[in-house]
Amino acid sequence: MMKFEFYNPTRLIFGAGSLAQLGKAVRPYGKKALLVIGGGSVKKSGAFDRAVSSLKAAGVSVVEFSGVEPNPRLSTVVRAAELAKKEACDVVIGMGGGSVMDASKVIAASVLYEGHPKDMLVRAGKVPRLPERALPIITVPTLAATGSEMNNGAVITIDDEGEKLKTFVQADVLYPRVAVVDSELTVTVPKNHTAFGVCDIITHVTEGYFNGIDGTPLQDRFAEGVILTVLEWGPKAVNDGSDLEARTQVQWASIVALNGWVQAGVNMVAPVHMIEHTLSALYDTPHGAGLAVVNPAWMRFAARVRPDRFAQFAQRIFGLSATGKDDLSLAMEGINRFEEFLRSIGCPTRLSELSIGEITEEALLRYAEETLKVLQDEEGRLPGRPPLRKEDIVEILRMAM
Repeated sequence: MMKFEFYNPTRLIFGAGSLAQLGKAVRPYGKKALLVIGGGSVKKSGAFDRAVSSLKAAGVSVVEFSGVEPNPRLSTVVRAAELAKKEACDVVIGMGGGSVMDASKVIAASVLYEGHPKDMLVRAGKVPRLPERALPIITVPTLAATGSEMNNGAVITIDDEGEKLKTFVQADVLYPRVAVVDSELTVTVPKNHTAFGVCDIITHVTEGYFNGIDGTPLQDRFAEGVILTVLEWGPKAVNDGSDLEARTQVQWASIVALNGWVQAGVNMVAPVHMIEHTLSALYDTPHGAGLAVVNPAWMRFAARVRPDRFAQFAQRIFGLSATGKDDLSLAMEGINRFEEFLRSIGCPTRLSELSIGEITEEALLRYAEETLKVLQDEEGRLPGRPPLRKEDIVEILRMAM
């Protein structure tokens, strides 16, 4: 039976043209903003200049920090926090994809954190010391994918002392005060990264749908609604990046997928994300591309344990008939349809399609061991339904080859 608390304080300003309201949205929280961006695409598109103009018109000065990489590194976060302290910034704006927004959250917390920010990140066998304060955070997404603009999580890659481990932090102080979501900012996203974002959105809700507790019928429908919306509008956004209606619908689905509504009461864990994080930590694989490879393989593994759940997915999402089929056969048919969808929009679905070098048994074992360094239960397994031992993770990766 469900029992939960729900909290999300982020104010959302949504819709095409919303970037013009950025200065007005930021001004109540500070007068000097650290504006965090990635590799420069927001400058090429003109969005950066429009953001700065809006901020200055509202009386907010800007300190730029650029160069946040995909799969953002802790060393980058530390440098940005040092700049924010030096310049006495009192608000942090993350303008970019999920990596930029995640980095911005941890930057905002690191400025006021006592100790090294590494200590706030989840690692197996260690209790994270969560941040209790952060500078006000404002998010401006330029990609529909992670939903980071309206949640309290951040994924960061530890990259010091010879370690490279992609992990995460969740804390209430990391909720953005305001998310300014302008779908016009996503029209320049290339086809492949649009498709990877579509996969990320779907995976956010399938994690809870398949790994959560039983007895959540309303949450099931929320999840199915997000998936069906993305199945309808995602290909339109991929095929025609200038289709603003498609971009808007996918952007809204991205937010709903991970702002807590779908997961309320589900007690979600995310084994697919945990496994993929290892790939993107080691090889800088685009997160959504890695998910497109891992998720169908994980589904085929997990369906053997909960075939009825995956059969429901096949029927409700793809309209497949159960006549003359057992649950496992129907489940596998639905998983095949899902994988076909991913391929149809240009996502990879096999490890061999990723730039990760030779795929040996030793490599698969290493991936499994690295995944368990981030998160494991008291029996040394990756949490999920089913919980995954090291050899289970290897089998899933083998199924993805």
